Amino acid sequence: MAAGDLERVFEALEAAGVRYLVVGGVAVVLHGHLRFTADLDLVVQLDESNVKLTISALQTLGFRPRPPVDPFQLADPAVRRTWIDDKGLVVFTMWSSEMPGTEIDIFVEEPFDFDEAYSRAIKADVGAATVTVVSRRDLVAMKRSTGRAQDEEDAAVLESLGDDESS
Repeated sequence: MAAGDLERVFEALEAAGVRYLVVGGVAVVLHGHLRFTADLDLVVQLDESNVKLTISALQTLGFRPRPPVDPFQLADPAVRRTWIDDKGLVVFTMWSSEMPGTEIDIFVEEPFDFDEAYSRAIKADVGAATVTVVSRRDLVAMKRSTGRAQDEEDAAVLESLGDDESS
């Protein structure tokens, strides 16, 4: 995933006024632990207007959903619930032929109280873009909840880095 691609994505989200939090591997990197990550994980506030802003912003960069669905269906809570219950969907993946190395995974459920986590978030610079990153404490909690080896390793490293200003 190229840093320039990430910068373009973040600039588009910021320009559209999207309320989002960077989570996952990119958040681990932005908190100070360099490691490879293959995608950009986002938790967006899942109210209808914010989801539509998110999809529109990503479409300006050529992003479209991996599954053959209308991306604006993500804005419908009933459709999201069906995807979760019937398909076990955790994230809605989008990709762009203009940025083939950058996939975006949008959580289909907010894994925490969004407003509370947003109030604890930090700002980080990615090129010319300023991005909103989940706090280290919230990221560690997310990582610990998955039970995956990579996430346990990330949580341990993040804890060893000490506190950030929002923890």
